[in-house]
Amino acid sequence: MTEHSYPWIGNYGSETLDWSMEIDPKPVFSFLEETVSRTPQAAALDFMGKVYSWAELGDLADKFARGLQNLGVRKGVRVGLFLPNCPYFIIAYYAVLKIGGTVVNFNPLYAQSELEHQIEDSETEIMVTLDLAMLFEKMEKCLSATRLEKLIICKFTDILAFPKNLLFPIVKGKDMAKIRPQRRVVWFHDLIDNDGDYTPAEIDVMDDVAVLQYTGGTTGVPKGAMLTHCNLYSNVLQAYAHFPDPGGKQESMVAVLPFFHVFAMTVTMNLAIHAGMKILTIPRFELDQTLKLIHKHKPDYMAAVPAIFNAMNNHKKISSFNLKSLKFCISGGAPLPVEVKKKFEEKTGAVVVEGYGLTEASPVTHVNPPCGENVAGSIGLPLPRTVVEIIDYEDKETPMPMGERGEVCIRGPQVMKGYWNKPEATADVLRKTEDGEMRLYTGDIGIMDEKGYVYIVDRIKDMIITNGYNVYPRNIEEGIYQHPSVEECIVAGLPHPQRGEIVKAWIKLKEGRELSADDLKTFLEDKLSKMEMPKLIEFRDEPLPKTLIGKLSRKDIVAQELEKKS
Repeated sequence: MTEHSYPWIGNYGSETLDWSMEIDPKPVFSFLEETVSRTPQAAALDFMGKVYSWAELGDLADKFARGLQNLGVRKGVRVGLFLPNCPYFIIAYYAVLKIGGTVVNFNPLYAQSELEHQIEDSETEIMVTLDLAMLFEKMEKCLSATRLEKLIICKFTDILAFPKNLLFPIVKGKDMAKIRPQRRVVWFHDLIDNDGDYTPAEIDVMDDVAVLQYTGGTTGVPKGAMLTHCNLYSNVLQAYAHFPDPGGKQESMVAVLPFFHVFAMTVTMNLAIHAGMKILTIPRFELDQTLKLIHKHKPDYMAAVPAIFNAMNNHKKISSFNLKSLKFCISGGAPLPVEVKKKFEEKTGAVVVEGYGLTEASPVTHVNPPCGENVAGSIGLPLPRTVVEIIDYEDKETPMPMGERGEVCIRGPQVMKGYWNKPEATADVLRKTEDGEMRLYTGDIGIMDEKGYVYIVDRIKDMIITNGYNVYPRNIEEGIYQHPSVEECIVAGLPHPQRGEIVKAWIKLKEGRELSADDLKTFLEDKLSKMEMPKLIEFRDEPLPKTLIGKLSRKDIVAQELEKKS
């Protein structure tokens, strides 16, 4: 397939969106520096009512960069961020990159053992966190149990608006960590007590790793994806090409997905900074807070996972919030059920486009073009300069005919350098093509239509094989979501002595609704084949398990099921 034969060319519905657009990679910190230079006094970040200008954020990043250099951070040193969404995250992220360090994102909700493993595996030497008990206490243990050399503590009250900064220690005193003076513990406010005159690093954008982003990848074993400056910078430009022209107006972005997750890092943080958008953020997603934020600040854009759109759809008092300012929302992280998309668009008037990506691609590779055909159920068209191929998932070489299932494979400037210190795992997912480009094997099964739109059928590892037939959970979930009483649904395969696997559906109904397994099966008769029809259906009163960014977790619900039987 040559560039001229790519089926997606010409289907973006926009004269300004060019698949062949030139991308001249720069260091990732260029985003902040250029926006500070362009609009220094514009509002950059609203954190729970405290507003920072671009000049303020830029100045703090420079001072922290100098402070880190005074601590000995140099090119290639890995600095961990153990932070929720807050100003410190942006400041620390850009400061580390300015001096050539590598950011390692850590999830604040990880268990102690997971944190210790990631510190050791990534060879993280310095960690930045808050003086909140739930964060500091975990990191204090890591300080004595791992290779960690320094812990940088940021004061939470310093980023709160008045009078919250005075009231928080009184009302939430139990949430504050008790921190005794220690040689290896350093305070953020001491590190930024300088003139900000740091020594810039020489960055090789193609080779230098900006972020070490941990992922289960396609095998489920945590690995650090090495994302270079080129990878991350390119992906921001590729994704931003789909956004409408602001026409000189400053726009705003809702940032409730955690910045430590690759989707939020690229789309709600780096892209917003590149565009000079005002970022509206809270420490973590909370439904009522998010709805109030949108109602009050009238933002233009929001990126979220399907579970967030679904939660908004089903909020009891959704009609009391004005969400009409939203004009463009991107859904990623998990398949977006068609019914969830339709309901959110009806309630808000926004265009909701489903996108697709994976950590190993920085992460975005596809999105439905907002100006072109927005195909429900499809992940859309490849981003500019991104080539998608559907390859036989058994031989890993043969291109599949149009409309036939195969493994979705990606080539483009956003594809990672490889997995940190894992050459065998890298070789499993990155293979060189005949023309010398690296092809990323995603582990997802998909098809492509004649216009270049791609449809993800399922993950190879999630595919259910029952009586020798391949069954795809996503297709079953789509059918179940069409029932008006269903709020949440997960479908997975469970071991069975005769069939190999059987299909089970776990369902949470909307409040006040009733539904029996027999009635649901009757409803599904014209939507699913006999092989797809769930053999087991379990209704739950409580929400179904979700990952730490809020997407429904098939892995966790299967683990719960197997634990019950053990």
